[in-house]
Amino acid sequence: MRRTITAGALTCLALAALTACGGGDDKKDSAAPSAALDGRGPVTFVTGKDRSGNMQKQIDTWNSAHPKEQVRVVELPDEPNDQRQQMIQNAQTKSDAYGILNLDVVWTAEFAANRWLTPLPKDQIDLSKMLPATVTTGQYRDNLYAVPSTSDAGMLYYRKDLLDKAGISAPPKTYAEMWADCDKVKALPEAKGVDCYFTEVNKTESLTISAVEAIEAQGGSIIDASGKPTVNTPQAKAGIEFLAGARKDHMPKEAVTLDTEGGRRYFQGGRLLFQRQWPYQYAMANATDGSSKVAGKFAVAPLPGQNGPGVANLGGHNLAISAFAKNKATAFDFIKYLTGEQAQRANLMATSQAPTVASLYDDPELTKKFPYLPVLKQAITTAKPRPVVVKYGDVTAAIQGSVYDAVNGGKPVDQALTDLQGKLTTLTAGQ
Repeated sequence: MRRTITAGALTCLALAALTACGGGDDKKDSAAPSAALDGRGPVTFVTGKDRSGNMQKQIDTWNSAHPKEQVRVVELPDEPNDQRQQMIQNAQTKSDAYGILNLDVVWTAEFAANRWLTPLPKDQIDLSKMLPATVTTGQYRDNLYAVPSTSDAGMLYYRKDLLDKAGISAPPKTYAEMWADCDKVKALPEAKGVDCYFTEVNKTESLTISAVEAIEAQGGSIIDASGKPTVNTPQAKAGIEFLAGARKDHMPKEAVTLDTEGGRRYFQGGRLLFQRQWPYQYAMANATDGSSKVAGKFAVAPLPGQNGPGVANLGGHNLAISAFAKNKATAFDFIKYLTGEQAQRANLMATSQAPTVASLYDDPELTKKFPYLPVLKQAITTAKPRPVVVKYGDVTAAIQGSVYDAVNGGKPVDQALTDLQGKLTTLTAGQ
């Protein structure tokens, strides 16, 4: 999400606001306690589903070299909300069943403030090679709680073959250009059954992401750098009106039921001209095993915006150690292994997921295989995070409920945003 301030800088400001204003119970939010990373032996690695199979390959490599420090995967559901809830339930019971946690980048503040994570020693891991924006997502109150494993930023996937056929030489940079391109492509016989555009509008975490990108593209925000809700603004209204209009006039009828994977299948099935999607889709959509109808027919570009290039959400995952885990020394060594340059390079080659090591975006071999890497690096560098708040679960639920109503016709946009402003003001009070 993009203007002139980087994602890292905005996140720092937001975290600074949390530090200055407090975040609930003083005991809970006090400076990180010293935590010994001791104990060696088996650990569990708790993560969302690995559809590539590459994560297990990397774990197998670790396990073969560490027969007495085996890592076992615990797979959680696809939906991030469900993953977060299961991790919280485990932490609230102080169970040691979960060792290493694969956290969405926006969960750091909540998990750290509740003392569910083990503080990590900055002097024992080299973070200088990583993109600064990604490192910031693992910090809370100047302490390191998680190490960036993969990053993420939305990009515009588009059917280059259909744009070429329609005489369109470049992908759209604005919403108006995108809708005009859709009209031209619709006139082609080859475009029969192809819908114009898709970004997620179902009531999941992805709707929070869609809202952040739409509002930031208009120059607005959901919560500003001082921690105050800001959805009662013309910019926020314009962003949600864009989503509502796109949902009504340019998206598939099934849009409200499609999640991230559903959108991927829709695009791979040749049924979308433009799609906002994460980097992981690239390798799967380009597969030549018959699973994709668009292999070799698409390209990626920066997200469009109202008057020029739009704003991407800063996504990704960080690796953290549960405060209640056993064998934390082993867990920390495994994190350093999985977030190292060699492992991240192998993961990019196998999955097209965005790395956090900066030099990989400029590697000639990698940019040849993944020509979108320069676009992605710029998107990550200028991306904006979702709200950095301690009560993130409640905040994102409020955003999802209000934006869903506005986008899908349940409430007028003005009323939905007025309601959301009130909810967010209550949820962020005292932070």
